[in-house]
Amino acid sequence: MSEDKLKKISFTVEGTNETVDLYVLEQTRLNGINYLLVTEQEFEQEDAEVIIFKEVMTEGTDVIYDPVTDETELEVIAKVFEEILEDFDLEV
Repeated sequence: MSEDKLKKISFTVEGTNETVDLYVLEQTRLNGINYLLVTEQEFEQEDAEVIIFKEVMTEGTDVIYDPVTDETELEVIAKVFEEILEDFDLEV
């Protein structure tokens, strides 16, 4: 994936006014749920830490995402992202 395709989005940490900027590597929809694969680094780096978020609610124009914490769900969606990003290897 080239760096010109990465979109930067800001997440507001629940219960605070703190925002965190993350780069979206990929997004997908599975069983009616939107998922995002994000990283803090602007450019792909080997051994970069990634986080998988899932959409849990929409409030007006705001979308609420939570990190995927269920181990089975995480393994399944990680495999989907690996297939989409052919040259990307995710370790869960």
